Amino acid sequence: MRDLPVLLVAVVWGSSFLAVQRVAEPGTVVAMLALRFGLVLPVLGPAAWRSLRRLRRAEWLGGAGLGLVLGGIFLLETFGAVHTSATNAGLIISLTIVFTPLAESALARTPLPRSFLAAAGLAVVGIALLTGDGGLRAPASGDLLMLGAAVVRTINVLATARVRAIRESDTLAVTWVQLAAATLVFAAVAPFAGPLPWTVAAAYGPAQWGWLLHLALLCTLFAFFVQMRAVRTTSPSRVSLLLGTEPLWAAVFGITLAGNHLGPSALLGGALVLVGTEWGRRTALAPRSEAVPAEREPTAV
Repeated sequence: MRDLPVLLVAVVWGSSFLAVQRVAEPGTVVAMLALRFGLVLPVLGPAAWRSLRRLRRAEWLGGAGLGLVLGGIFLLETFGAVHTSATNAGLIISLTIVFTPLAESALARTPLPRSFLAAAGLAVVGIALLTGDGGLRAPASGDLLMLGAAVVRTINVLATARVRAIRESDTLAVTWVQLAAATLVFAAVAPFAGPLPWTVAAAYGPAQWGWLLHLALLCTLFAFFVQMRAVRTTSPSRVSLLLGTEPLWAAVFGITLAGNHLGPSALLGGALVLVGTEWGRRTALAPRSEAVPAEREPTAV
C-alpha cells in the first residue's frame, strides 16, 4: 500500500497534459500558469514559513535562479501541450530519463554502458515514429516544444545537483522559493502575452476551474508532498520506477478521454519510447552521491 500514493502521482502527472488542453489555449498559457502557481503558493507557504525564515541569502538566490529555469520548463511544456496531442506530450517529455544520464556522463567524462546507448537509440527511433506516424513529415511545433522542455528539464536537474548553496537547504523552503520565482516570471510576462490572469479566471466555467484546481492541488501540491515523503521512506529507485509509468498514463488519458488516434507506426513508436526510456533508466550508471534528490526534479506539466 505504501507504493499506491506514488503510483497515483504518476497517474495525475499523466493526466496533466490533458488538463492543460482543457484550461489553456495558445493565447492564455501564461495567464493559466500564473493562476496555477498562484493557487499553490499560499497553500504551501504556511508549511514552509519557519524554514523560509532560516534561509540564507545565497539559498534564496540559488532557489530563485532555479525557479527561473523552472518557469522556462513550464512555459515550454505548456505551450507544447496545447500544440500537440496529450499522448505525444507525455511520451516525448519522458526522454528526460534518457537525456539526463547522457548529459551527466558527458560532464563527468564517464562512458555509459552500451546497453544504455542502445536504449537511447531505441527511444529516439520511437519518437521519430510517434511524431511522424511512420511518414516523412516534420514533427509538429508542439512536439518540438516538448522536446525542448525535455532538454531544459535535464539542464535543471544537473544545475540543481551543482548549486552548492541549496544542497543542504530545507527542500520544502527551497521548493517554495523556486515556485515563487516562476510565478513572478509568469505574472511579469502575462500582460504582454495575452489576457491578464484575472480576466482568464473570470472567463472560466465550473469545468475549467475543476481542471485548474486539478493541476494546482493534485499535479503540483499533492504530487510534491507524496514524492518528498516517499523518497524518505523507501528507495529513490523504487520511487523512480513507479513515477516512470507517467508517459503510459498520459497515453491512456490521451487515447480514452482526448480521443487521440494513433496509427500502427505511431503505436509502435510510443511502445519503443516506453521500452527505451525504462531500459535506459535501469541500465544507466548509478547516480553519484551528490546527485539531485528525486523530490527536486520537476516531472510534469
